[in-house]
Amino acid sequence: MRTYLITLVGLLFVLFSYAAAYDPLDPNGNITIKWDVMSWTPDGYVAVVTMNNFQMYRHIMSPGWTLGWTWAKKEVIWTMIGAQATEQGDCSKFKGNIPHCCKKTPTVVDMLPGVPYNQQFTNCCKGGVLASWGQDPQSSVSAFQVSVGQAGTTNKTVKLPKNFTLLGPGPGYTCSPAKIVPPTKFFTPDLRRKTQALMTWNVTCTYSQFVAQKHPKCCVSLSTFYNETITSCPSCACGCENKHKCIKSDSKLLSMVGVNTPRKDNAPLLQCTQHMCPVRIHWHVKLNYKEYWRVKITLTNFNYRVNYTQWTLVAQHPNLNNVTQVFSFDYKPLVPYQLINDTGMFYGIKFYNDLLMEAGPAGNVQSEVLLQKDKDTFTLKQGWAFPRKVYFNGDECMIPPPDAYPYLPNLAHQNLVAFSTLFCSMLLILLVLF
Repeated sequence: MRTYLITLVGLLFVLFSYAAAYDPLDPNGNITIKWDVMSWTPDGYVAVVTMNNFQMYRHIMSPGWTLGWTWAKKEVIWTMIGAQATEQGDCSKFKGNIPHCCKKTPTVVDMLPGVPYNQQFTNCCKGGVLASWGQDPQSSVSAFQVSVGQAGTTNKTVKLPKNFTLLGPGPGYTCSPAKIVPPTKFFTPDLRRKTQALMTWNVTCTYSQFVAQKHPKCCVSLSTFYNETITSCPSCACGCENKHKCIKSDSKLLSMVGVNTPRKDNAPLLQCTQHMCPVRIHWHVKLNYKEYWRVKITLTNFNYRVNYTQWTLVAQHPNLNNVTQVFSFDYKPLVPYQLINDTGMFYGIKFYNDLLMEAGPAGNVQSEVLLQKDKDTFTLKQGWAFPRKVYFNGDECMIPPPDAYPYLPNLAHQNLVAFSTLFCSMLLILLVLF
């Protein structure tokens, strides 16, 4: 009985972890790590490692990705181009030519822009920043070259690394075991000859907000033109454990040198708010025309230590199938199952507002969206005009409960006015007649 319970608990944990990593708005989204063995060396091989971010709206921002694994045997890294191991490890047994890294569990990071040309590799040296596939496919790739020793020199003697980990730049990604796949095919520069890798294996890493952080990282507030009430983010929407460490917006501490410098442990410095979220998205129903309606969207950063590069905002609403114009953001529909066009991705225009600055006067970006009405479904009643789900940088935001939405003017009051008007009209008619 005890063995049965342990098995059942383990099965439920696996299923729950899988469900937490599954994203219904981006069902095929993942980061695929491809390891191509390109040539053999006297004691190992030279490989090209390529990371492709196939996630539609989730990117890896600064300080960038960190890739780790465990060698299957006693492999060492002789050299790397386009990336570097963070630690060399114990290489004391080597004389003369010292390896780049001798650790059993190496940790590798991308090179920074501007490194010497002889240390660069195709699609390297971006500081570990990976754009999302939906936002910028050309910038969603990162690669480096590695020369591995003591590894075997044939397809049968080479053993696949184990326990791949991907941090980007914090936790959240879970990686599958390496799997041998058909060798990658390449074209020569003149595009007239096709070659292929000697051996290829893939690793797939998927993201889970549950693994990344127990609290949401953003929240949503709501307002409308027909009601003066502003529905704020729920209290402690992103947790209030660090509320005693927050900084008031008028604090003198903000004038200190270095207060905006990111910490190595990525510890945030938040502005004191009732919701204690790093980012707030405000959805304002601005105008109601005969054939169209207009929404204003504002993103505000409350973190004094983080600039959000290449930010993305995903919203789910039934009328996003009729987006007519987006005024100062870029927009792309997301149709994950090619069935219902009710989800779209907003992101900044390159070199204009694709950087959401740290908390302060410049710490917000905003745009307006014009939507054509769907006459069969459009209504301002019961909060229909507000989004169903909102994601910032791929993490789902906390939305106020429906009973807190700004409501339409009281219909009972309107009926009472109509009744009184009718009564006065009838009374006037009777006076004229009699």
